[in-house]
Amino acid sequence: MSDDAVWLQAVLDDFDAFLVDHAANERKASASAMSLVAHYPDRTVLVARLIDLAIEELNHFRQVNNLLRERNLALTHDVRDPYVRSLRAEVRDGSAAYFLDQLLVASVIEARGVSRFSLLANAAPLAPALRRFYSTLAASESRHTDLFLDLARLYFEADEVTSRHGDWITLEAEIARAQPPGPRLH
Repeated sequence: MSDDAVWLQAVLDDFDAFLVDHAANERKASASAMSLVAHYPDRTVLVARLIDLAIEELNHFRQVNNLLRERNLALTHDVRDPYVRSLRAEVRDGSAAYFLDQLLVASVIEARGVSRFSLLANAAPLAPALRRFYSTLAASESRHTDLFLDLARLYFEADEVTSRHGDWITLEAEIARAQPPGPRLH
């Protein structure tokens, strides 16, 4: 069985736990966007684009929270995501390197969301409404992936972005493979 198939089966086996984790990740995505806004307030293009992103992610959080309520589920206390923690541990020091890596980490996390939500959008056991929801989220995550890459190209040379992004793609795949399968987004 492929890694994707193992992940999908783990999610389908405990979809309620997945929804709780998914909600937490949407909230954290909104908070992360606002953290970048707070950290780089002088980057006016970044500020404008990430405020919009934070609002969109917060809306996704609301949508997933509504799914939780429909199932009589509740949010749980925050749990640190080992996948995200492992990625963030690889962010370089130094002002420019740190900034570039923050943008590229966000991009690869969003790309992982595209992959995972696309699997759910095509998962026959899910209700058609849920499959449509995850199809919409996959498209949204794809736009977010591009947004972070566009911001990186705005503030850094294209060759540097391309090179470092390749490094992050490789590293992210290794980190994702190292995660035990379970009903989590990452």
